[in-house]
Amino acid sequence: MSTILALDPGTTQTGWVFYSAGKVAWSGIDENAKVLNMVRESPAERLAIEMIASYGMPVGKETFDTVLWIGRFVQAWRNPDAARLVYRKEVKIYLCGSMKAKDPNIRQALIDRLGDPGTKKNPGPTYGVKSHAWSALAVAVTAEGVPTC
Repeated sequence: MSTILALDPGTTQTGWVFYSAGKVAWSGIDENAKVLNMVRESPAERLAIEMIASYGMPVGKETFDTVLWIGRFVQAWRNPDAARLVYRKEVKIYLCGSMKAKDPNIRQALIDRLGDPGTKKNPGPTYGVKSHAWSALAVAVTAEGVPTC
């Protein structure tokens, strides 16, 4: 199994996870500039990034700022053409089987699939994953399980 660096990008911060062999190796949420350096220097074999899709509703500056960061992350990867863009729709269908799934449903599906976070003394396979890193983990698991079109 290869290691995947997966990202849930935001306007100023990005959730990230290194995922391999059904377990989280590292995860966190950092400023975008720090994550950009992480992408450049990553030992991971694959990069997967949550991509924004348009559903016909107006969007604002924050959405465009996030899309700009997605492009910067892709370009920083050692093989930009191999970066995998994963849409939220793919995540919902793959992990929950429904487009109606919300973040708590996705988090529970990840715990059901990978295991409980556990405790500091007895860490589980998702130990340490918090906030936007859960979305990054969902991107990693989806990228691993769903072939690219």
